[in-house]
Amino acid sequence: MLPRAEIAHWLFAAGFLFFGLVLLAEAIVGPDVFRRRRWRAYLWPSLALTAGIWLWVIAIFSTFSTLHLFAHALWAQAATAAGAVQLAVVRGRLVSAYWSLVTAGALFVSGAAFLVHEQNGWLFNRSAFLHHLLGWTLVASMLFPLGAALLPRRAIWAFGFAVTWIAVAAMLFADRDIAPIFGHLSDLAGGGPR
Repeated sequence: MLPRAEIAHWLFAAGFLFFGLVLLAEAIVGPDVFRRRRWRAYLWPSLALTAGIWLWVIAIFSTFSTLHLFAHALWAQAATAAGAVQLAVVRGRLVSAYWSLVTAGALFVSGAAFLVHEQNGWLFNRSAFLHHLLGWTLVASMLFPLGAALLPRRAIWAFGFAVTWIAVAAMLFADRDIAPIFGHLSDLAGGGPR
């Protein structure tokens, strides 16, 4: 038996919250202090790779349409690519700040996949609203790694990137299958007249 979609979303929300808090801790103390323990430098790339693997599992076992399969596969590829590149940066294999552009691209692709994945309007139901909100949040958040690539060593990029994942976690924790948003639920979403 597969868990309901909202349960999977809550599990990812817990992971994204941890991810955001790790990034926030690094942004607060700075990379030099945070990475005094070498293993800490590997946390966010490892978490991104783990998220990519879990997204592949979800894409394989719990997608119910071609569109869902495509969206989950895009998210999995984006997370895996961003994690792999950042792992190579941490290991010293890649040294240019421009490698942050891969993360920016991954965020854009992920956000676009959320927007294409949701076929209903913003106020159809809570799930539709959540998909639109997540999609536009991820598309807008690509500015943080883009800024880190073009203007490195500015703390605002690290703080913004960290807060993005905390916000994404809060959005995913708010997910419920069928629920009204702002007191509105489409008749087509199972809301019916009241």
